[in-house]
Amino acid sequence: MKQCLQDRVAIVTGAGNGLGRAHALELAGHGARVVVNDIAGADAGSPASRVADQIVRNGGQAIAVGGDVTDYAAMQALAARALERWQRIDILVNNAGILRDKSFSKLTLDDFRAVLDVHLMGSVHGTKAVWDTMREQRYGRIVLTTSSSGLYGNFGQSNYAAAKMALVGLMQTLALEGAKYDIRVNCLAPTAATAMTEGILAPEALERLSPEAVSPALVCLVREDAPTRRILLAGAGSVESAHITMTQGIFIGQAPDAAEQIHQRLDEILDRRDEVVPATGFQQCQFELAKAGFQMALP
Repeated sequence: MKQCLQDRVAIVTGAGNGLGRAHALELAGHGARVVVNDIAGADAGSPASRVADQIVRNGGQAIAVGGDVTDYAAMQALAARALERWQRIDILVNNAGILRDKSFSKLTLDDFRAVLDVHLMGSVHGTKAVWDTMREQRYGRIVLTTSSSGLYGNFGQSNYAAAKMALVGLMQTLALEGAKYDIRVNCLAPTAATAMTEGILAPEALERLSPEAVSPALVCLVREDAPTRRILLAGAGSVESAHITMTQGIFIGQAPDAAEQIHQRLDEILDRRDEVVPATGFQQCQFELAKAGFQMALP
């Protein structure tokens, strides 16, 4: 029986351990040919080479390619290696990440930038390196790894949260720009016990929060019939969806007491009944002008 990712070529960054390793093995288990990337390199015995070797032992196809996601040239070389081996790139999983957790008052700007560089710019570099290939072949599936820290906030993770929420905005726009080329872009917010979460989670939670429990949700986001512009949350065998919504709000015009009206009617503005998920950012403008009595078509 043909598998859902049969002969698709997938790149997974940060795949030597943890979630990336689980993702690489899961993709291979569904028939994908996997480029296993890790910052530690691809020499014999390296984490990436061990993952690639395991895929091959399991009857799949894989190669290990080292490279730091913060180095765009390294990501270009990674994409070139995939093309050299298999002549196409169908799937990119931007998974590589680091933590530098401290409360904002104690966090250095260097640690803030380091997290942005890996999570945000690392994903930009990986995506930019494969984007033209996916456009030319008129097919691509890209997953950006967001987090509940970005969606909802977590104490001590202002740098991580900022990077992870930025990836949601990146997904929204890339999905729009890639649509006519059948490039589908989604976000995955995992909950898993990995080296990044060591010392954070209670020991009794570790067994249920295995990385392997997250990866099936990833497969859903990279299939041929995958959705686009979706945020899936996954952990401990559960899967949820998150949405960026807009309430119906109120219209108050430009009255002299507009600021006071907003303050007094804040509960109405925050009322989530009949909230909507805008198709584009421009819909905010369209919606607000409509409430003011003007009709404007989307560009």
